[in-house]
Amino acid sequence: MKKEKDYQKQLKLADEAKTNFLRRMSHDIRTPINGIRGIIEIANHNKEDLEKQQEYRDKIKTASGYLLDLINNVLDMSKLESSDIKLEHKPFNIREILHKSNEIIIMQCNECGITYNIEEGRIDHSYLIGSPLHFQQVLMNIAGNAVKYNRENGSIFVRCTEISSDDKMAEFELVCRDTGIGMSEDFQKRIFEPFSQENENARTKYAGTGLGMAIAKELIELQGGSIELKSKEGDGTEFKIKISFEIDHLPVRKKNNQNKEKKTLEGTRILLTEDNDLNMEVAEFMLKNKGAEITKAWNGKEAVEIFKASQEGYFDVILMDIMMPVMGGLEAARNIRKLEREDASKVLIVAMTANAFQDDMEKSIEAGMDAHITKPLNMDELLDVVCK
Repeated sequence: MKKEKDYQKQLKLADEAKTNFLRRMSHDIRTPINGIRGIIEIANHNKEDLEKQQEYRDKIKTASGYLLDLINNVLDMSKLESSDIKLEHKPFNIREILHKSNEIIIMQCNECGITYNIEEGRIDHSYLIGSPLHFQQVLMNIAGNAVKYNRENGSIFVRCTEISSDDKMAEFELVCRDTGIGMSEDFQKRIFEPFSQENENARTKYAGTGLGMAIAKELIELQGGSIELKSKEGDGTEFKIKISFEIDHLPVRKKNNQNKEKKTLEGTRILLTEDNDLNMEVAEFMLKNKGAEITKAWNGKEAVEIFKASQEGYFDVILMDIMMPVMGGLEAARNIRKLEREDASKVLIVAMTANAFQDDMEKSIEAGMDAHITKPLNMDELLDVVCK
């Protein structure tokens, strides 16, 4: 009876957690969608005001960016909980990562009237081996929160210092201090829990989801580091990260890019396979804008037939959506690879899909695709893949 009672209690807690999650997600998804639809209505009433139209487009882009961040955060949290995150083990330059992160945060600070101060710390080993993607995500989550929960005309202070090293490893201390709203002692105990926010109005006033710090902590610990904080309600917050990386003793130093060719798709013939009218229109515009020649297919079966009927070597790239009627992208890729013509094994096939999990990417590669790009389509990423 005791076991049954405990089991029922766990079921109730799980049900409450699920209900709470859905309630928060409903709110966080509906809020930017409501803003986007509202801005479009306002824009329709000010068709002749070009300055206002630009302002409305910027607001729509901001709201849709928040929506995308929310989805990415939920996926990241899901992958972390299922231990599906795979760390990289590749060379990187920590100074470049810090510079890129600072550039992005400075732009956010300029928009919010916040002063961003970079305090120079000693770094003896710039060239390291680790997971730069996840390291930068941690930096962006913490510094992004410092912007989001700061005050008007507030300040942020950041510093990275190499605090110790031996022949193999270097340990770094990263500090981010702000003059923002701070946190109560009670909230500091649960800030790293998913969806934790000190008060409900934070979900609208500060456009937060309560996932950023939970993800940051998980990623730091996954990389063998630690994070601690000091905060006082009404008086700002300081985060301190300690993390170690393997020293790269044979770095491939980047040469200057004077002779680097400008990335372009000029003359590239692309078979664009997409079943959604709006996505097709957007992708076609972006690709043609970079000089590509586009042939459209509306499902996988149509893509296979168009490729079979084409002259050998005609298509350079096939962009393939995954979930489509008649025939999906995975089956279409397999069918193309099986064709008895020389270009069937050589043509570049790129998955272009909203399926963003690691196993989705693995399925694309297993089906014979060369790369997997997640929607919304990022032109720089596509250019990198095609040019490579």
